[in-house]
Amino acid sequence: MEKFTTLTGVAAPLPIVNVDTDMIIPKDYLKTIKRTGLGTGLFAEMRYNEDGSENSDFVLNQPAYRNAKILVAGDNFGCGSSREHAPWALLDFGIRCVIATSFADIFYNNCFKNGILPIKVSEEELGKLMDDAERGSNATLTVDLQEQEIRGPDGGAIKFEIDAFKRHCLLNGLDDIGLTLEKAAAIDSFESQYSQSRPWA
Repeated sequence: MEKFTTLTGVAAPLPIVNVDTDMIIPKDYLKTIKRTGLGTGLFAEMRYNEDGSENSDFVLNQPAYRNAKILVAGDNFGCGSSREHAPWALLDFGIRCVIATSFADIFYNNCFKNGILPIKVSEEELGKLMDDAERGSNATLTVDLQEQEIRGPDGGAIKFEIDAFKRHCLLNGLDDIGLTLEKAAAIDSFESQYSQSRPWA
């Protein structure tokens, strides 16, 4: 997967609590097992009217946020069912970082496995970042994973905590397969020795 080091981009404000995975990507889009093409279904029930036209009031349909790379959201983001299509849809749309005060555990872990950085901040910090995001394309955020820091348009910075192993995986673009391939030489060596010691197996 793509490495995550430093991300600078427009942050879209989504001040809604308990955004569940069905809101992120409705069940109608779960028929595919492909990771691409799901961006059109991201927040579909809020993004589109019943006739299929865009809802101009929804934040990601507004000109300033159409190319948002960061989402600043309310508490308990990603709750509900454990569908991995949720981070796939975010990533396919172009969002690589979600900032909230808390996340559902399964969604939180799925983000790391798909190259998305979920950041937990305090309510006070979220309020500041939400204000920054509401400035639109005139203000961008920079998320520096190496320094574990979010830098705002006014020069202020917010530090964030993250598990060291998850940080390592994102910085190096390692998903579960990538982690396994790092041990390819040791695996090959074991298989060779195993075959020699147990030729009947």
